[in-house]
Amino acid sequence: MNHTGFRHVLAACASTAFIAILAGCEKTPAQPSVSSDTGTKTPANEETTNADSNLSHEENTTMTDSSAAVLPNIHQFTMTRIDGHEQPLSEYKGKVVLVVNTASECGLTPQYEGLQALYEQYHDQGFEILGFPANNFGGQEPGTDAEIAEFCTANYSVTFPMFSKIEVIGDQQHPLYAELSRIEGGEPSWNFTKYLIGKDGSVLVRFDPRTPPNDSELTSALVRAVEK
Repeated sequence: MNHTGFRHVLAACASTAFIAILAGCEKTPAQPSVSSDTGTKTPANEETTNADSNLSHEENTTMTDSSAAVLPNIHQFTMTRIDGHEQPLSEYKGKVVLVVNTASECGLTPQYEGLQALYEQYHDQGFEILGFPANNFGGQEPGTDAEIAEFCTANYSVTFPMFSKIEVIGDQQHPLYAELSRIEGGEPSWNFTKYLIGKDGSVLVRFDPRTPPNDSELTSALVRAVEK
């Protein structure tokens, strides 16, 4: 073979080798990364997936935490007073409110007297009591709105706002009480369950039906809310 032919052979071999090297580079798999702390190998194509998963988890946690922090609030509702006219509860903004489900034929009915006394003591300081008659417990509030209003006035001289009879538990639970029931302690367990509401409309604390209106814990919470 002469020198010219030998040069052509060398050039062809070099070209073939270069193409093979390029093909090998394209087919080289991604190398696993190694954690410097544990030595655990993580496939390279999983690193981005794991990062996206962690980001989504953080976002969901933040949203969940944010929604859980929203306290029940009553100012969004409009209710019917016992005389028939509509009243937005937003009218009580800036006032401390005690929401009570009431009944006329209950062993706890005498609490009306204590509620009226509490109302008279703190009303001038920005305190209201909202009474919501309900027949959910023992059928102990069977009367009409007019009969309930007459009963409260004649027997306990009630002057705090009374509202039309509603359902406070069960399938027909009024949305107001569905909102109140989100507080710790949940929905009413009997007549005269009490919910203390702050000036911004948020539910502060729930009191058991047997807690009397003059209970020291209740009045202390009320005073703190009024002075806040």
